[in-house]
Amino acid sequence: MRLVYSSVILWSAALALFVSSAFAAASANDSIHQPWQQLLNNNVKNINNGVSSQANYAGFKAEQAKLQAYLNTLSQVEKSDFDSWNNTTQLAFLINAYNAWTVEFILSEYPNIDSIKELGSFFSSPWSKEFIPLLGEIRSLDNIEHTLIRGENKYNEPRIHFAVNCASISCPALRAQAYNAPELNKQLEQQTTLFLADKTRNYADGNTLYLSSIFKWYQDDFEKGFADSHSLATFILLYSDALNLNAEQQQLLKNNAMKIEFLDYDWALNDIQ
Repeated sequence: MRLVYSSVILWSAALALFVSSAFAAASANDSIHQPWQQLLNNNVKNINNGVSSQANYAGFKAEQAKLQAYLNTLSQVEKSDFDSWNNTTQLAFLINAYNAWTVEFILSEYPNIDSIKELGSFFSSPWSKEFIPLLGEIRSLDNIEHTLIRGENKYNEPRIHFAVNCASISCPALRAQAYNAPELNKQLEQQTTLFLADKTRNYADGNTLYLSSIFKWYQDDFEKGFADSHSLATFILLYSDALNLNAEQQQLLKNNAMKIEFLDYDWALNDIQ
């Protein structure tokens, strides 16, 4: 009995040490995003009662050396270290990397730019341009989003579409807070709720639901079982309060009887006004 009791104590101590070490590691990994947090604090303005935001690219330009130092820190992370992190820490890292490099991409031509699309060419989109040294490769924004974040459904997280920012008016808000592992679920939920509550991007009118084109482009992501949601309609029903859907509209969605139309996308720069 004494031997069993001692074994239990040793096992509990080992488990506590593992949990403590894992938490410390996650906190250390999140700390590298503090410079990005400061830049966001200084240069993101919430608008429309907080459901959207504008970026102060002139402010980011004035602090570009700080941004580049942060990006250099991200570039120094080894792939083997990244692979040792838990999924939540990895995902927070990738979202921050995507958003910060998008800002840097805009600054490469700012102030002589009206849309991120101007950074592409007739033959390729701006998102396919390879200029990002990350995790041992030179990557594009597309690679970060579609290979690292969405690839193989590793994270099964459709809410990332309301966290990654494409520097355009119709994009979900650039959050005035860096993403971090301990709060990531809460942050993604807030971003999703805010985006769906933004009547310039999503709204219901009678028996028609008008949604952002994000839901058209990435519809499959919303049908892979997140929160037991296997269709776009059931995903939307998770946020019926944000959309202010009445009981009749909710029932129409449940019956797949509500018409869904996708809104045009405004690619103008989300610069502060």
